[in-house]
Amino acid sequence: MRVLRHLCTPFWLLRLRYPAAVLEQIRRRIEAVESRHPGELRFVAEHALDLGELLAGLTPRERALEVFSLLRVWDTERNNGLLIYVLHAEHAVEIVADRALARVVPQERWDALCRMVEERFRAGDHAGGALAAVDAAAALLDEYFPGVASDPNELPDQPLLL
Repeated sequence: MRVLRHLCTPFWLLRLRYPAAVLEQIRRRIEAVESRHPGELRFVAEHALDLGELLAGLTPRERALEVFSLLRVWDTERNNGLLIYVLHAEHAVEIVADRALARVVPQERWDALCRMVEERFRAGDHAGGALAAVDAAAALLDEYFPGVASDPNELPDQPLLL
């Protein structure tokens, strides 16, 4: 069933769920979040996994870790990168926090954020879910990782569709 769900989730579906105006809203929201504190956010939505990845049993969490590495979210001066990863074929959301963030924000808080956003996606509110993910991540960063954005913007604010 999982393989079928991925094979039947085309890339163009992401373009319907995230038109240019929504991508711009997400970008502006990330820019605003990063202006308040030193955290660096990336938002990535992927339509589905490849057949080989599915047959190998790759989980959404494992794929999020791969994307975190491939996009070099870990490569910030203060180890303060944060990836919000969405796998639409499974309505799965994963958050990968770099070392500095992982030390101060309990993983169960990130997990709760993910489950909340997954519910929005299951209800069909993809744009609202994406913005809620950024806002909820910002609230956790404000709570656990306060500070001013004194560092340069090290990661692109533009959301990425895979």
